[in-house]
Amino acid sequence: MGFQTEFNSVCKFKSEQELYELMEYGRGKMVKQGFRVFPTGQKVIAYTPDNVAVAIVKIVGCIAEINFQGQEVTEVEMELIRKLNEEESRIQTDLAYEMFFGEHTP
Repeated sequence: MGFQTEFNSVCKFKSEQELYELMEYGRGKMVKQGFRVFPTGQKVIAYTPDNVAVAIVKIVGCIAEINFQGQEVTEVEMELIRKLNEEESRIQTDLAYEMFFGEHTP
């Protein structure tokens, strides 16, 4: 058992529903497998499950726990700072592929 550190500039959603709630209501949460550290108070870029940059969000809470099924999970609470425009999204997406996600063919 140990904590995995997330990239400080990336907040990638695995669930379309979690991303939708954040974009629609301005606040949301996502659940990640394993114990992870997301620095509270930090602003990060949010990515869709398809690795597309969509918004700047602020991490407002991070709770790592063992759930009732015995799984290690981390719940990350965030608030929407603003959506990215088309050009910002394209640039951030390209940079993320170069730095984090691997090969990308636009």
